[in-house]
Amino acid sequence: MKPLGIFISSVQREFAEERVALRDYLRGDPLMRRFFDPFLFKDVPATDRRPDDLYLDEVERCDLYVGLFGRDYGTEDDEGVSPAEREFDHATALGKQRLIFLKTMDGASRHPKMRALTGKAHAELIRARFRGKEDLLAELYASLVEYLGTQELLRWEPFDAAACANAGFDDLDPEHMTRFVGTARRARQFPLAEDAPGEALLEHLNLLNKERPTNAAILLFGKAPQRFLISSGIKCAHFHGTQVAKPIPSHQVYTGTVFELVDHAVDFVLSKIALSVGTRAESTHAPVAYEIPKEVVIEAIVNAVAHRDYTSGGSVQVMLFADRLEVWNPGRLPPPLTIEKLRQPHESIPGNPLLARAMYVVKYIEQMGTGTLDMMQRCRNAGLQDPEFEATGEFVTRIRRAAPAGKPVVFTDRKEVRAASRNANPAGGRPAQETGASANPGVGPMDTCSAQTTPSAVLDVDDVMRSLAAARPLFHSEADFQFALAWRIRELIPNCKVRLEYRVHLEDRPLRLDVWLPTLGTAIELKYKTRQLLTPIGDESFSLEDQSARNLSRYDFLDDVRRLERLVEARRAERGFAVMLT
Repeated sequence: MKPLGIFISSVQREFAEERVALRDYLRGDPLMRRFFDPFLFKDVPATDRRPDDLYLDEVERCDLYVGLFGRDYGTEDDEGVSPAEREFDHATALGKQRLIFLKTMDGASRHPKMRALTGKAHAELIRARFRGKEDLLAELYASLVEYLGTQELLRWEPFDAAACANAGFDDLDPEHMTRFVGTARRARQFPLAEDAPGEALLEHLNLLNKERPTNAAILLFGKAPQRFLISSGIKCAHFHGTQVAKPIPSHQVYTGTVFELVDHAVDFVLSKIALSVGTRAESTHAPVAYEIPKEVVIEAIVNAVAHRDYTSGGSVQVMLFADRLEVWNPGRLPPPLTIEKLRQPHESIPGNPLLARAMYVVKYIEQMGTGTLDMMQRCRNAGLQDPEFEATGEFVTRIRRAAPAGKPVVFTDRKEVRAASRNANPAGGRPAQETGASANPGVGPMDTCSAQTTPSAVLDVDDVMRSLAAARPLFHSEADFQFALAWRIRELIPNCKVRLEYRVHLEDRPLRLDVWLPTLGTAIELKYKTRQLLTPIGDESFSLEDQSARNLSRYDFLDDVRRLERLVEARRAERGFAVMLT
């Protein structure tokens, strides 16, 4: 076949070395030179034609347009337009396949017209960002191989259909397969019987390749999928601020089947966002609502797991910030999908069709291309901005957070905590882990969510205590514990005001709070009960007295709980936590 023409466009002075490197690479690589023929102006013999006309003629003749966008805009003609923009506009008008590569730099350092040209290129055309020639060559190679595949010039089987190297039937869990069939029968009237042998299930779902389990089979039913597919896990992190920063208050790396990964990651997010609980005025069950709709969280995470590029060395990353949730997926949108098409009815084009089919059978996903539209509608119904999508090297889903709305409700016992958790998670997910006498932010005996205050962050006591325990395994006294806790809160949430021994009046009676966080509307009461101990830790010596026989002191903790409940009921605080260390 005749090689496909590639027109390389850029501001010549800025990318002189990169242009030559791309040309030499495309002409020297055995695979690339078989399919592609790059064009550079410097390779053209001298002629009396104007360079601008020559460029545009070459754009017409090419099959692919490759644009390198950086800092400079280039020399402008009488109409104020540079050759680089003329070439891009001409390729666009002719309907050419366009691949844009954006050099990483501070946006403010780009020429204003280059920033405008980058915006005109649209996010879905920017294949990747690069810092140097090595990055650029690697990203171009990946993009061109993908292009050859879409044009059926290169043929290979999907990753999920390939046999999993070194894996056999003994690496599959029969219980996983039996549970899958039972769920599928209830969800989609799956035709196999629950006692069907595992091999019959694999054959029915096309998960065998020459009588060997495929990658999809291992991801769905494997005893230890990450033993074979190392980067297939999920990394979850929670940051109290709006940027990635250390120390990370909470960080988890989850492993297991794709179903276990989704469940773990969803639980991670739901346990750390606010949950508003309404009254029982209209029903025997108190209505509950997460600040980000649960279905939106599930859809974002399921999409990342189902459609990611499993050949990548990266993992799915779920990051919760004070103002947003981000789900990063090592993969790209399959052609012809674009960011714009995700915001309107579109066809479903799964990157891993066998994996997606199995997840559809148990209702983890739909195969109608409606997931992103459903996310948008649910966010609007919850008063949130539409989800944001990016496809620049990695696919990113970004969901902006907002404080939940609703009337505050105080739980008076643990049964109500568990009931609210079950109502909020009817599919049977795990409830939030309880610590001391309180649960995670948003639901608990002393925790309430109010529509009157919009705090910049929600205190996660579990995260704070884990972070504090790593630095201070022991305290000299309750006052030492109180000060250390306050200091750690300020470190994790720098904009949070902290007050110790704060005096308030409740029902005309004075009350002192061990820790008061006015920025978050949060009150904390502390108890530190010890046994006799004399031990050195590092360069400190700890001498603790024995308080184990003072049973009455345990009731002091219950008094703390009651005070916090009254404080919240009186709407003097948004939420409260009682913490006891023993």
